[in-house]
Amino acid sequence: MKKCFERTGLMLGKEGMERLAASRVAVFGIGGVGGYVVEALVRSGLGAIDLVDGDFVDITNLNRQIIATRDTVGMLKVDAAEGRIKRINPDCRVTKWPVFFSDENCSEFDFSLYDYIVDAIDDVPGKILIIKMAEDAGTDIISSMGAGNKMDPSAFEVSDIYKTSVCPLAKRIRKACRDNGIKELKVVYSRELPLEPDLSGYDEADIPMKGRGRAPGSNAFVPPAAGLLIASVVIKDLSGFIAR
Repeated sequence: MKKCFERTGLMLGKEGMERLAASRVAVFGIGGVGGYVVEALVRSGLGAIDLVDGDFVDITNLNRQIIATRDTVGMLKVDAAEGRIKRINPDCRVTKWPVFFSDENCSEFDFSLYDYIVDAIDDVPGKILIIKMAEDAGTDIISSMGAGNKMDPSAFEVSDIYKTSVCPLAKRIRKACRDNGIKELKVVYSRELPLEPDLSGYDEADIPMKGRGRAPGSNAFVPPAAGLLIASVVIKDLSGFIAR
């Protein structure tokens, strides 16, 4: 065990750390949630990671994304994430996919190569495709539900998709899973009601946009909470951790 991970080893045990070091995880979406998933996995001794994201670091990411700094604005997110990973654990094997996952490129991915898949994207068709391909490959997956327009990081919990409530994104994914015959899906979601963005003082032209609609409000503590909770599930599952 590498000395830098010995404190984690006191919790997971030597065999658990060896399992982590031998594992490969794919993280789809390296944003506010996914970036913190990557951070925690790498700092816990994960052996190999695939980064899937076609976006670039934008100055508007500085408020919540761990890979976003003044130095990384303009970089591909997968490149910024790789640089951070290598500064933490140079031995972690990184595979970069600078693409937005879709039905046009999904055939390039072999989900059976992964020990775990993290879905941290917000595109619903893409999420469903990831979930279906993980199901077909028999690969463990955990999916992030909505983190936008929320202020309570303590409201996140791990659940099966069919036991979720309140979250609008979870409702859409729940229906899609039912329509596609997916019987179970591990998710992290929040029961906090989404807040209406405070647009007072904004001129119409200055309102942040995403695609064809208004961008959701976000902050420095809600997406990271979701990401770290997801990472904790993946780490415990891969290492075989049993609470003592």
